[in-house]
Amino acid sequence: MKARAKPILKYTALNDRLFRYVCACGAGRRDGVLAALRAETTALGDIAEMQIGPDQGAFLTILTAAIGARAAIEVGTFTGYSSICIARGLPPGGRLLCLDASREWTDIARRYWARAKVDGKIELRLGPALGNLQKLEAGLRFDLAFIDAHKPEYDDYYELILPRMRANGIILFDNMLWGGRLGRQGLIRHPNGRAIDRLNRKLARDKRVESVLLSIGDGVRMCRVVER
Repeated sequence: MKARAKPILKYTALNDRLFRYVCACGAGRRDGVLAALRAETTALGDIAEMQIGPDQGAFLTILTAAIGARAAIEVGTFTGYSSICIARGLPPGGRLLCLDASREWTDIARRYWARAKVDGKIELRLGPALGNLQKLEAGLRFDLAFIDAHKPEYDDYYELILPRMRANGIILFDNMLWGGRLGRQGLIRHPNGRAIDRLNRKLARDKRVESVLLSIGDGVRMCRVVER
């Protein structure tokens, strides 16, 4: 009797060497503004891990342009790397609304928006993200959303943003693999891990979107809003 073949799990595990290769070959041309921003953010210390990777940045720019986005929203701006990448994918006249609670970090972002010449496309609103989302103007709609803020509030951000997305718009969530700690047996005790795991499972069943969990960076969940 022929033994049952094991399913083929087709993926490539990254290490430092391969990740550097990915960034060198797949993250676009050398960019002095983004390189300087990455260096300044790294100098902040451990908090710099909140910044997305160069591969994620290139992905954001290409995706924003590919879907023809004209209006975008970012929840969690930090020092501005992802917002620059999104803004660069927007056409002339396109708008990016950034929500963040930290003036200290976004003051850095503002400097680099000006250096990247995208400051004219970006509006920053400071304060708690949930409050700012609840106060958005009636009729405001988005083609693309990037969510990278307080993990236990991810689902709340999603439910507030989804009704404002156009059909075929894209919602992206960062850190959806939670440092590679998901998928194990046993109870997830940390509130961030629990929130991310619950949302991953919810999005897999949610008929309002089609979604895929991509192993870019720390995991990017990409959702396409279906027509309603």
